[in-house]
Parts: sequence; C-alpha cells; structure tokens
Amino acid sequence: MDHISRVGVFIAVVKATSFAGAAQALGITSSAVSKQIQNLEQDLQVKLLNRTTRNVSPTEEGTLYYERASRALEDLKEAEDQINELRSRPRGPLKVSLPQSLGIKYFGDAIATFAAIYPEVELDVSLDDRLVDVAGEGFDLVVRIGSLKDTSLIARRLADCPLVLCASPSYLNKYGAPQSPGDLANHNLLAFTGNLGPHEWRYTDKAGDKGQVSLQGTFKADSGDILCRAALEGVGIVILPIFYVSEYLKNGDLQIMLPDFETFPKREIFAVFPPNRFQSTRLRLFVDHLILASKRLPWMT
Repeated sequence: MDHISRVGVFIAVVKATSFAGAAQALGITSSAVSKQIQNLEQDLQVKLLNRTTRNVSPTEEGTLYYERASRALEDLKEAEDQINELRSRPRGPLKVSLPQSLGIKYFGDAIATFAAIYPEVELDVSLDDRLVDVAGEGFDLVVRIGSLKDTSLIARRLADCPLVLCASPSYLNKYGAPQSPGDLANHNLLAFTGNLGPHEWRYTDKAGDKGQVSLQGTFKADSGDILCRAALEGVGIVILPIFYVSEYLKNGDLQIMLPDFETFPKREIFAVFPPNRFQSTRLRLFVDHLILASKRLPWMT
C-alpha cells in the first residue's frame, strides 16, 4: 500500500475513532488497518494516535496531520471528479435530503426524472423532516424550509413557502371565523410539536406592524400531514406551510383565515449545500433541476 493510501486509512481511523470501524468502512481487516497506521507513523517518525481499549484518538501531531491531510485528499478527489466530468457524462454519488411531505408531493417526479436523464449519477435520497447536519452527515445537498440562519452554508432559493392559517368550512360554521389575531384565543389551534418553539403565532399586518399571540389547543402532532387531516375533519384551525394545504385551499376543503395578516418571519424553500471549492457537475445539474421544478409549484404559478 502506498503512502497516500496509508493516509486514507489514517483519516478513516480518526473519523471512526476505532480500528474496527475504519476496517468496516474500508472493507479490510482490523489487522491491516493497524499495520498501515504503524507504517505511516514509522514513515513520519511521530506518534499519530492514542490507543485505548475503548477508542482511538489523534495526538496533537495527529490532529494537525489529519486536518491538513484531509484537505489534501479532498483536493485530489475533486481533481479526479473534474477530470472525469470533462471526459464523460455526470456520474458518481449524490446524497440529498428533503422534507418528507414536500419531497413526496412536489419533488418526487422531478427527482425520478433526473435519475432517468442521468443514470450514471448514484442518487441517495433521504426524506426526513428533522434538521439534518449537512456536512456532518455527508449530504451534498439539503432542501430546507424557513429563514436561512447558517451563513457557513451556500444556498439557492427555490420558492416561497408561506405559513397559512386555515380551517374547514365545518369548523367555521360551528365556531365562526376569527376577525383578528386576538380572536384566536377563543379557538382550538392545532399544535405542531416538531420544533422546540412555543405554541404561538407571529405575524405582520398590511402596515408592516408585527405582533404575536399565544395559542391553545386540544390536538398536537409532530406531523404536518396529521395536522392537515385533523383540520379537514373540523377539529380546529391549523397553521401549516403552504405545500401541506395548497390543494385543499384550491378545492375549498380548507379556507384561509385572517388574510390581511402574514406569518412572520417569511419562510422560503432553499437548496443548501456545503461551501466546497469545487461543486460537481452532477450537483449543479440537480440544483438547476430543482429550481425548474419549483417554478411549477401550484402556489408559484
């Protein structure tokens, strides 16, 4: 095994914090991993790793070497990617994450079409409503909804995604429609428990003045789909991103409440990816594909 390969083994050990974990990731034996680390330490004439019965951690020298070596190997991989993409169709792995309902309802067809157009791209699609760690979990791209806060990431806006206050005609016939935000205190507001924030509604009026009201309700769920179903059954008023309720607003099964007020802050849909110096052709093409699909979203047309 050459020196560069040994460096790759060392990086795998640091990431896995064990020889066994690195061996599993690399598809070789633990003894082979240990031998290559020994050879690398002999080449460098320095101890790179502290070994215990429980785990493995880098020494001070090992930490320095890991940081610089990782960057160097990434540069080599990027150079290989660039060369491959100059001489061939886009190929290689592309790991992406989308919110579940948004991905299924509105981007599923676009992703399938992309896979058909570029069969040599190895798509790995995760549908998950949690806030994933883009770099830490190895994603090339994540679709996020909200107001972008992490300025260390690169983002491209895909579409608006307003949060709308709505209820079914059956609920409104029984309890009446709120005429102002303060009236919500007298209504059953369905609560989303998928975040840590308080059960409240923050809004702006047409003059741009901001306000907020605390909400009370008898129905809670960590799924927007379940909350939408409950609203359709007349359980209460719900505040949801537009993609959950767009079709029901169009056919009249749900009606927007307080149209003179907007949820604050404004929510948008972003394609977010790590700030790598090199962005593969397959990633750029996928983002462009999502942007095109976003133009056809029913609330954007």
